[in-house]
Amino acid sequence: MDTAIPDKFNDIRPLNDSEVKDAIELLVSNADFERAYRYIDPNVDWNAFSALMRSFKTKYDFKAHLAFKAVMEVANRTTFSLTISGKSRLPEDKSPCTFISNHRDIVLDAAFLNIMLYEIGYGMTQVAIGDNLLVRPWIKTLVRLNNSFLVKRNVPVRQMLEVSRTLSEYIRYTINTTKESIWIAQREGRAKDSDDRTQGSVLKMLNMSGEKDIISNLMELNIFPVAISYEYDPCDFLKAKEFQEKRDNPDFVKSQRDDLVSMETGLLNNKGRVHFTLTNSINDELDKLDRSLDRNEMISAIAGIIDRQIYLHYRFYACNYVAYDMLYQTNRFADNYGLEDKRKFDSYLQTQLNKIDLPNKDEVYLRRKLLEMYSNPLKNYLSVVD
Repeated sequence: MDTAIPDKFNDIRPLNDSEVKDAIELLVSNADFERAYRYIDPNVDWNAFSALMRSFKTKYDFKAHLAFKAVMEVANRTTFSLTISGKSRLPEDKSPCTFISNHRDIVLDAAFLNIMLYEIGYGMTQVAIGDNLLVRPWIKTLVRLNNSFLVKRNVPVRQMLEVSRTLSEYIRYTINTTKESIWIAQREGRAKDSDDRTQGSVLKMLNMSGEKDIISNLMELNIFPVAISYEYDPCDFLKAKEFQEKRDNPDFVKSQRDDLVSMETGLLNNKGRVHFTLTNSINDELDKLDRSLDRNEMISAIAGIIDRQIYLHYRFYACNYVAYDMLYQTNRFADNYGLEDKRKFDSYLQTQLNKIDLPNKDEVYLRRKLLEMYSNPLKNYLSVVD
């Protein structure tokens, strides 16, 4: 039975179970949804699939069966391996957590985490997703059916405070009342250059709904940083292209079509090895902070704690070491890869560069941006251990 969620959350919350039947009818009769699903399963019998969809009565039914199967199919087709470590760090009593991670893929960061949490018996999270990505009505229906809640983007400045407070209250309500875990990215949008840094605005938003000091308010949310490591980012060439477009035209703004292309590219293309590392709750570290720090210093210190956990637990692959040595023209990490690894990565870079279609293509600049994407996680790791 649905918990009676306050009405003030109606425009951002996931669907209630009482709304599942109508949502499924909308999806199975939508040609765009059918086309999108056929990307994942080209041989699907749509009548049988529709009957299966109609058999789901709750969000849990949908997530545990269809959503789980679809994401596993993506993993099987587009990754060499999908693994998770740090399971022993999760609360033994399965108490709800706020998972904050670095952000690589629009769709799959949270989707992969959820299927792995489900497999180890912890339970799936509610997922924060920007409403700017819901470029079709059926996408909004699908993500809300899949237990995602909406983060409003591009709202007028005068409404930003109210929107942020409502979001903060919803997250705290979900942790404290419905007892579900939350996943949220450490920043708005993906770190295009893989320089993963927690935005202070995310922490300020999380704090807004608390009734105590910043440290106590965030401790109540039981924050667990998660380090997400993709061997290859299928969208790397799109991100590099965007860097040049913004360099050459400061007024450049991505279109909805650009977001759709990024989602499709991330879903369907090779990612190599993908690893998630669950780190410790940051509560012990929060409790050690100097409570006399001013607000901005405190937010910066908390962001630093999250960043450090992500940097220290990032899993590196040969391409990261090769990229670092290529970019900085060193042999510092030569022991971590062989000549074949270097040749393979250099060939990969050229393949990705060849995909970029720009009238004034600056290949030297684009290559450097790609190298930065693969070397920045290692650079950040070195910044906390050197």
